[in-house]
Amino acid sequence: MAEHPAYPVGLRLTGRKVVVLGGGQVAQRRLPALIAAGADITLVSPEATPSVEAMADAGEITWARRPYRDGDLGEAWYALIATSDPVANTAASAEAERHRVWCVRSDDADQATAWTPATGHSEGVTVAVLTTDARGRDPRHTAAIRDAVVEGLRDGTLVAPHHRTRIPGVALVGGGPGDPDLITVRGRRLLAAADVVIADRLGPRDLLAELPPHVEVIDAAKIPYGRYMAQEAINNALIEHAKQGKSVVRLKGGDPYVFGRGMEEVQALAEAGIPCTVVPGISSSISVPSAAGIPVTHRGVAHEFTVVSGHVAPDDERSLADWPSLAKLTGTLVVLMGVDKIGKIAETLVAHGKSPDTPVALVQEGTTAAQRRVDATLATVAEVVRAEEVKPPAVIVIGEVVTVGPRTAS
Repeated sequence: MAEHPAYPVGLRLTGRKVVVLGGGQVAQRRLPALIAAGADITLVSPEATPSVEAMADAGEITWARRPYRDGDLGEAWYALIATSDPVANTAASAEAERHRVWCVRSDDADQATAWTPATGHSEGVTVAVLTTDARGRDPRHTAAIRDAVVEGLRDGTLVAPHHRTRIPGVALVGGGPGDPDLITVRGRRLLAAADVVIADRLGPRDLLAELPPHVEVIDAAKIPYGRYMAQEAINNALIEHAKQGKSVVRLKGGDPYVFGRGMEEVQALAEAGIPCTVVPGISSSISVPSAAGIPVTHRGVAHEFTVVSGHVAPDDERSLADWPSLAKLTGTLVVLMGVDKIGKIAETLVAHGKSPDTPVALVQEGTTAAQRRVDATLATVAEVVRAEEVKPPAVIVIGEVVTVGPRTAS
């Protein structure tokens, strides 16, 4: 008899009984989606992986700790057969056939009545890729197709004509530390749907080159502000474009709420009645040290890390940081925006008890092709910064973690 292609369908399993036989790696991969679908799941298996056991402990599934026996599939709507016992799998498959229960078999697709597609998700869309017959099934091929489609939907390169998703109002998007690949999936999707992008100089500039020609890109540093403060001018620009019905993205470096003045923009938009979405970003305070081979915490070395702004010197009356207390901490100190003040910062830390030999690393242009790392101590860092001509943006890491790992950047 000629082989017919499988008929694709989406199962609505909320509140319906699903039986999973076997608590190994197959169940561990498949259970989260079944749980998310709202299924009433019974797991039948003498043993389970720690992750599957945690699902049972959390009450997400019911676990019958025993081998399969005839009758386990009674009242089930769907079954996943994934034990390591071929005899049990065959018996369960036969029971599923008798009870007309759609059944997936991990060990023998030919004997199954259903196949699990390679699936992915992107903002309200589920992508499922299924091969046409069991003999030609290649999981790597279907997974590759799924990944290509999902990635295209996420980054906006694959869209239906005339159906470009437009997000009303303003989105404050954290662009990450500089490498364009380190923006979040949601951030990239919102960029692809934007009409106007107002970008900081520290945002991932390479992403701007990918925008369609119709997108208006505005350099935040060049917004004319006349009698206004620069931040107020940026706020006004966001409001003005949003009130014109445009989809506006405010692309910021790092995370919008980590020394990014993001909340000031959110407050201004709220006062103007403009809807605002905030998309977190990867903060340079963690990612840049990591890119240079420095963990901000390490077992036996540092159990905490503190992030502080260095844009004003410790003796400046505007400084809100408690530098004497920071000097007494035994963990890692990460200083952002502090290159031109590092001499005074180091002097203050030493004056309040920090050892002059405390290691310091400065990572300039972290995660980008221009990244470089310069090492010093609190005693030498001011001179090293001058001699090596370290320029912002640079993340400064102070503490013993600087010396624990192999250097991955120079």
